[in-house]
Amino acid sequence: MGQPTEFDTTDAALIEYGRWLFTQECQFMKGVVDLDFLPPADLPEVAFAGRSNVGKSSLVNALTGRNTLARTSNTPGRTRELNYFDLAGRLILVDLPGYGFAKIPKQMVAAWTDTIRLFLAGRTTLRRVFVLIDARHGLKDGDREMMDLLDRAAVSYQIVLTKADKLTVAARQEMHAKTSADLVRRPAAYPGVHLTSSAKIWGISELRGQIAALSRDGIEARGQGKGIVMTDDAG
Repeated sequence: MGQPTEFDTTDAALIEYGRWLFTQECQFMKGVVDLDFLPPADLPEVAFAGRSNVGKSSLVNALTGRNTLARTSNTPGRTRELNYFDLAGRLILVDLPGYGFAKIPKQMVAAWTDTIRLFLAGRTTLRRVFVLIDARHGLKDGDREMMDLLDRAAVSYQIVLTKADKLTVAARQEMHAKTSADLVRRPAAYPGVHLTSSAKIWGISELRGQIAALSRDGIEARGQGKGIVMTDDAG
């Protein structure tokens, strides 16, 4: 089974910029439980959300080329922190807590939901949320609840199908089409479902490019209609 390139539309220049950007230093900033302690909102941010065990940590690690940048909790669904990473002083990556784990107490689920709702509604620098879905299972109720939150908060989000290497070509195409159809009437959904495999490194370069387009330099370049300039100066 070959790499799933049939849905990739990312511009080649952005792919190259994404490759460069994600080879730069990526530092853990802090883990946040109380929104009063969020970092200053002075750089564009992108966030990663998904059900527990969807492969979110693996994807973040694959994007950054580091094996231990994002770590999986020993008890899935128990991590309540929003983890912040600074990528070269150009973009902030936010790893949101996993959701949808059945053994989590209802009170904890309610508190987490309220925290995320407030975060989404109040974080003006948040450019997009990448909602990760296991390609083998498709959208679940918890995913739709997250999408509802994002729609109500008017925060742009994009669906990323993970573990695509576990599907046949036909099943992959069917899941892509089905997921795309589910997004048609969702006002904040970004048009385009992205397929990835962290194990096979499928779709990682293209996703880096799409994320890089939301960085400080990517936003400036798109707004001015100019090519993106890559330098060693992160300031």
